[in-house]
Amino acid sequence: MKRVSLALLMLGVLLLGTSLVLAQDDEEEYMDPCMVEDMEMEEEEEMEMADNSDVSFQIILPNARGDRSFIDSAAKGAEEAIEFLGVDGTIIETAGVQEHDAAIRRAVQEEPDLVITIAVTEDIIAEMVDEFDFQLFAAQETFFSEIPDVDNLALFNIYTHENSYLAGIAAGMLSRTGKVGAVGGGDFPGINIFIIGFEEGVLSVCPDCEVVRSYIGGSDPFADPVRAKEIALGMYDEGADIIYQVAGRSGEGVLEAAAETGNFAIGVDSNQDDLFPGNIIVSAMKRVDNAVFAFVEDIVNDTYTPGESTAGLAEGFAGLSWDVGICSRTFDEFGPEDMVEKLPEVRQAIDEAREAILAGDIVVTNALVDEE
Repeated sequence: MKRVSLALLMLGVLLLGTSLVLAQDDEEEYMDPCMVEDMEMEEEEEMEMADNSDVSFQIILPNARGDRSFIDSAAKGAEEAIEFLGVDGTIIETAGVQEHDAAIRRAVQEEPDLVITIAVTEDIIAEMVDEFDFQLFAAQETFFSEIPDVDNLALFNIYTHENSYLAGIAAGMLSRTGKVGAVGGGDFPGINIFIIGFEEGVLSVCPDCEVVRSYIGGSDPFADPVRAKEIALGMYDEGADIIYQVAGRSGEGVLEAAAETGNFAIGVDSNQDDLFPGNIIVSAMKRVDNAVFAFVEDIVNDTYTPGESTAGLAEGFAGLSWDVGICSRTFDEFGPEDMVEKLPEVRQAIDEAREAILAGDIVVTNALVDEE
C-alpha cells in the first residue's frame, strides 16, 4: 500500500478507531468507551501552517458542494491541505458528469503540480493521463478493471465493505419489522461494495431478516434526491423500517423519507447523524478528506507514487460515526426508547465483529475484487 502520512493515519485511527470492549466476560456489564469518564486519549499536536506556496493543485469535484457527504468530505480535505500544508489549491465544482472532461482540461491548462479528480469515470481518466502525459494526476473513487501502466496517475480507493458490515449489524439487531433496505446510486462495484457488506452484516445477526435493495440510476444518480426519496418511501411502505443510503446528494432523499414516515436510515461517507436526529441511527464513514490531503502531501514531500493504493477499516479510513474519536450519540438522545435500550448490546456486537474482521476471522465480501 502506498505510504499514508503518519499524521493522517493517527488521525484516522483516532476518529474511526476500534471501540473497546471493556467487558471481558459475561459477568461484567459492557461499558460504552465513549461514555467512560477520564478515558485517556493522546492529545493531538496542533498542525502549524507551512509555507509551500510554490506547490499547487486543482481538485475537480463530481458535483457542487453541499451534499453533506462524499463531496463535502473531499472539499474538506482540499481545504485542510491548503490551510495546513500552505499550498496553492483550487477547488472546482462541476454540475455533473457532463462537465468532468472540460473541467479537467481547464485545470491542466493552469499547469498545477497535481490535478486531483473525485469519482470521474475510468474512460475519462485514461484519456487524460495519456493525452497529458506531462501532468501528474491523482484519482479518488475511480475504479479500473486494469490499472493503467503510466507514471502520471496515482489512484487511491477506500474499501468500505467492512464498516458497512458493522452498520448492517446495527440494522439487523434494531429492525422492528425484520425487513431492511439499501438504496444505491447505481448498480456497480463502487456502490455494491457498501451494499453487499451491509447485507452480510444484517444477515450475520438476523438470518431471517429480509434485505431489499434498489438503485437510483439515470444520467446523474448521485444528484437526484427526489427519485431517491420516492424509492425509499416505497420501501418503507412495503415494510422496511431501516434503509442504508449510498447515493451521495441523492441520499438526502432517503434520509428525508425516514424522517417523514417515522422510520430510520443509516448515513454514509460523513457523519450524518444530526441531519434528522432520532431517525438516522448511525453513519458508515469514508474518509475521502484524508485521501485528498495525502495526495497533496505526497507532492509537498516529493513522494508521489503512481499506481493504485487502498485502505479501509484497519487503516482508519473507514468506520462508524459511533466510534471513539467521533462518538456520535445523537440516536441515543433522540431515538425511540425501545431501540435506545438495545444500543449497548448492539455496540458490543459491533466491537466483537470489528475485532474478528481485523483478525481475519470474519471475511466480508469486497465487491471491488470479489464476484457477488
